[in-house]
Amino acid sequence: MSSILIRTGYLLLFISCIPVYAEEQNKSNFAKQTIDMGIVVTDIEKSLKFYKEIIGFSEVEGFKVAGKFPKSVGLTDGTPLTIHVLTLGTEEHATKLKLMQVDSQKPARLIKQPHIHTIAGLSYVTIFVNDVDVVMNRAKKLGYKPYAKSPQILPEGLPQDVCLLMLKDPDGNFVEIVGPLATTLKGKK
Repeated sequence: MSSILIRTGYLLLFISCIPVYAEEQNKSNFAKQTIDMGIVVTDIEKSLKFYKEIIGFSEVEGFKVAGKFPKSVGLTDGTPLTIHVLTLGTEEHATKLKLMQVDSQKPARLIKQPHIHTIAGLSYVTIFVNDVDVVMNRAKKLGYKPYAKSPQILPEGLPQDVCLLMLKDPDGNFVEIVGPLATTLKGKK
């Protein structure tokens, strides 16, 4: 009889712990709902101009990473970093794009990527906008053309009042601009 009570006690203890365990499992370990992305560029001025004047990012105070730290955590071979921080919005948790040009004895390799699937790893950045035409017009003014045959209406099964404009930044990174139909696409649905 006592072993039944002990087993019942363990079972009750176990069952009473299930809600605590389930609550712990459902808690997110994320402090923010956005991620910051770092991009090494070959020409910081060209890249800043692209992301600020064409895409519409705002630059906020950046920072430097120097001393032994960059090498000890594997960021660089010991070369100090100057990070330019660009944001989408002014909220505390706005998406941040961190651009840096590393002046090292081993400069960054520029890889020509014709399609997102030709190189493993991060392949593109998607930015949602309210007006695709604004971005497209800024790009054209600064000599950037839409990539391939973009903009295009999203494929069947996805919203048909939304389009994707594909651009490439000065280093050839894909930048998807997604938003309401560009003027050139209205009436083509």
